[in-house]
Amino acid sequence: MTPEELDRVAAALGREVTDTSTLAGGFSHETCLVRYAGGQVVARLGGPDPAIEAAIMAAGSRYVPTPRVLDIVAATERTRAAMLLEFVSGAPLTDMLTSENPRALGREVGRVVAAIGTATFDRPGFFADAALTVADQPPWSAQLADFAASSMKATPDERLDPASKAAWAALCAEHAPALAAIDDQRRLVHADINPKNILVSPAAGGWRVDAVLDWEFGYAGCPYGDAANMVRFGADYPAGFLAGFRAGFADHQPYALPEDWAYLGRVLDMFALSDLCTRPVGHPVADQVAGLVRGWLRSGVPRD
Repeated sequence: MTPEELDRVAAALGREVTDTSTLAGGFSHETCLVRYAGGQVVARLGGPDPAIEAAIMAAGSRYVPTPRVLDIVAATERTRAAMLLEFVSGAPLTDMLTSENPRALGREVGRVVAAIGTATFDRPGFFADAALTVADQPPWSAQLADFAASSMKATPDERLDPASKAAWAALCAEHAPALAAIDDQRRLVHADINPKNILVSPAAGGWRVDAVLDWEFGYAGCPYGDAANMVRFGADYPAGFLAGFRAGFADHQPYALPEDWAYLGRVLDMFALSDLCTRPVGHPVADQVAGLVRGWLRSGVPRD
């Protein structure tokens, strides 16, 4: 956070800031804990339109715990926009995965992720404004092939060789028609569900999700993609967590699940995997995703 940005945050708070520290966060934002006499808030700087994100959070907060948005500080020519959020206690799920009873932890996380999709909208698509107007777009099944091909053109050869990029684009085109089964779903999708964006704490007899964070990529569509996002790097989770998560997600769906819901989620995740591959060389998540892409090219799209 620059001195000018800190001054604007302090003005919005109407308080003198006594201290700041950087919090772990995503690659599109800088997230800081801002302390003042008698309290503290979280400031998220940068990223997409914070007014849209705040509206998405408000829609999601009816069904899952989210931080309360206190204020939005507009961007200037010299400063980034800032969203000021209440500080929520709880530990990032990344820090708690090795705790006792990972199956119960996974089940609680799955329950909460399933609840996100309870919110619905008029039609599927991305939000165009803070009123959560959904922009016109082709169905997902008609977008995936072209999106993957375009993403592979922008992917560094150092990450995926040309043959792998061509094979990935072909694999996406092969599976894209399956998305016709969910093209008309218009439920809230977080689109960045992973352990760093979930705060948890022990509760009587198990676990509690204290907050779901970072909603800037949310859209109206099919929430099976959120489940696929969570299981994307499932090989890194402790034994039992994934089984608990899948059970919690499936058992607490507000609508009936088709038998192939997990596979459809994986196909939806091909959008994100394709996009992540385009990141600059050395991007740690993109490099990890490239390993997944090579694995899918060898073994096919996972069905679980």
